[in-house]
Amino acid sequence: MREFGYERAHDVPGAVALLGADPDARPLGGGTNLVDLMKSGVERPGFLVDVRELPLDHIESTPEGGLRIGATVTNSDLAAHPEVRRRYPALAQAVLAGASGQLRNMATVGGNLLQRTRCGYFTDLSKPCNKRSPGSGCSAIEGEHHNHAILGATDHCVAIHPSDMGVALAAFDAVVTYETVDGPGELPLADFYLPVGDTPHLETALPPGALITGVVLPPVLFATVSRYRKVRERASYAFAIGSIAAAVDVEDGVVREARIAFGAVASRPWRARAAERALTGGPVSAEAFAAAADAELAAARPLPHNGYKVTLLRNLVVAVLTELTEEAAR
Repeated sequence: MREFGYERAHDVPGAVALLGADPDARPLGGGTNLVDLMKSGVERPGFLVDVRELPLDHIESTPEGGLRIGATVTNSDLAAHPEVRRRYPALAQAVLAGASGQLRNMATVGGNLLQRTRCGYFTDLSKPCNKRSPGSGCSAIEGEHHNHAILGATDHCVAIHPSDMGVALAAFDAVVTYETVDGPGELPLADFYLPVGDTPHLETALPPGALITGVVLPPVLFATVSRYRKVRERASYAFAIGSIAAAVDVEDGVVREARIAFGAVASRPWRARAAERALTGGPVSAEAFAAAADAELAAARPLPHNGYKVTLLRNLVVAVLTELTEEAAR
């Protein structure tokens, strides 16, 4: 591990000043991803700014009827919060599916958004990886890629984003707020993660030296009946091989609006907008749900060993939407 400086920040302006003064500085929350990558030599920051004591550990209602979630709220506190569980149950379910209890007690909302891929080639310094070493190549394309991307990937990178929480946030149009030395800013989650393109090492649209301060969830009234479903290779703590966050608004057997996002299929949480458009105004039926899934997955470009994800996601869409519409009808 490279030697690094360390300072604990006690207020947001102080943290932003430290991050803005050193291009090699990184914020440190729970450290459940960053510290692991530092130990392996993948991450090599020269300075860490400890942000755990910043006053960003609250969850509160917004005047519009949504929720504002502070960046240092732990995953455990997020999943247990009564308003999260009531208004956005898919978010609570996603967080609980995402890690062991010990990790949830340490991991923070801001850190979850910034976590990096678990691709084995990214964490293996002996292998080429464009995300870790731009221009070196993508080992996964010709190597082990059974859990890699089927949507939005390029010849430069086929890694997936590992967050469960981010999938639910994507479905509900979350907005990420941040502070820099030049003042506050915000990014819709849809714009927060950059497309892979030919620069997979550039992962977010955050300005240099920015500190994530929180996430704002707009009001989505029908999100009270929502669900997160995760498929993994073992029942215990494991990263997804496919997941879905969904909510649907139905009236008189017709879908008025739907929110769907996929996980473990792209370099970022994948908002399934084609599926949403296909569902809107259509009937509640397994056939309609399958057709909506097909509309989204028509853009899939699987590799030789991960084509099963197309069938997996199609089945998840049908199963979860069927459960949701039956629950809403009761």
